[in-house]
Amino acid sequence: MLSIQNLVKVYPSGVTALRGLDLEVPRGMFGLLGPNGAGKSTLMKILAGLLEPTSGELRLGDIDLVRQPERLRPHLGYLPQEFGFYPYLTGEQMLLYLLRLKGVSAPRGLKHLCAELLERVNLTFAAKRKVKEYSGGMRQRLGIAQAIAGNPRLLIVDEPTAGLDPEERLRFYRLLAEMADERVVLLSTHIVEDVAMLCPRFAAVRQGRLVAITSPTEAKAALQGTIYEGTVTLAGLAELQRTRRVTQGVLFEGRHRVRLHEPGGDVPPGFERVPPTLEDAYLLLMQGVAPTAAPPERAREVAP
Repeated sequence: MLSIQNLVKVYPSGVTALRGLDLEVPRGMFGLLGPNGAGKSTLMKILAGLLEPTSGELRLGDIDLVRQPERLRPHLGYLPQEFGFYPYLTGEQMLLYLLRLKGVSAPRGLKHLCAELLERVNLTFAAKRKVKEYSGGMRQRLGIAQAIAGNPRLLIVDEPTAGLDPEERLRFYRLLAEMADERVVLLSTHIVEDVAMLCPRFAAVRQGRLVAITSPTEAKAALQGTIYEGTVTLAGLAELQRTRRVTQGVLFEGRHRVRLHEPGGDVPPGFERVPPTLEDAYLLLMQGVAPTAAPPERAREVAP
C-alpha cells in the first residue's frame, strides 16, 4: 500500500504544484488522471525521490519515503515522461548500462538478467539493434525493462503512451497489465483511454488538488441518463458553450457533434440521450462539476 497524506509542493518561484493531496494506492494498477499542469509529474518526481515535498507524509508499507528515501531505491521502478537513451548503443548495451547505474545485482550475472528482461518486454529480437532504430513503443518497452529490474514494489510510469500509435499503445497496455499483478503500479496520464483500459480505480487531479477517487464504471454510472448528443452549427456551438454544460464538441464528417450534461433533460431540439463515457465524466470533473445522475426512472431508459 502506498499512502500519501497532506502532500504539499511549493516551488521556489512561488508556484504551488500540490495542495494537500491525500491518496491511498493499493497493490495493482492505479491511475492518476489530469490535464497537463495538474501536478501529476511533480507527484511522480517526489515519489521517485527526485524532488522533496514542502510538507506531507509518504509511506510505502513500512518505508517513510520522506525521512528514509534511501530505503525506497531498491524497491522503486520509474519510467519518466521523457527517458533519455544513447542512440548509438544497442538495446542490450543500453539496458546493461542502466542496470549498472541502478546497482542491480543478479545471481546469474547482469547479461543473463538483461536477456530475461528483454524477453519479458518482447525486445529479444531487437537486442542487437541500435536504440536510434527503435520505434516509440519499443523505446517505452526498453524503459519498462529497466524500471522492473530488481522486482520493485512500486512502479511509477509517467505519461507512458503519449506519442505511441494505436498498435504500440495496445502492446504497452498488455505489458503494464502484466506488471500490475505483483506490485503497486501508479500510472500518471492525461489520456482518458489509458485509464479506461488499465485501471480498476483512479484519482482525478486538477490544479494540484484531488477532485475524485472512483472507477471507470462508477464515473460513468454517476452520469447515467444525463448526457445528450446532437449536431449544431458553428454559431450554435458557441451559444451552447456559453449557456450549457458542454462535455465534448468535436467535428464528425464535417459537422459539429456536441455532448451536453443536462440532469433535468431540458435540451435543444434534435438532441438525443446517449450513454455516458468516461471522457464525459473526466471533462466535467476538470470543469469543477460534480457528476449528477438523472432521476432513476429516466436513467433506466438508457442502456449502460
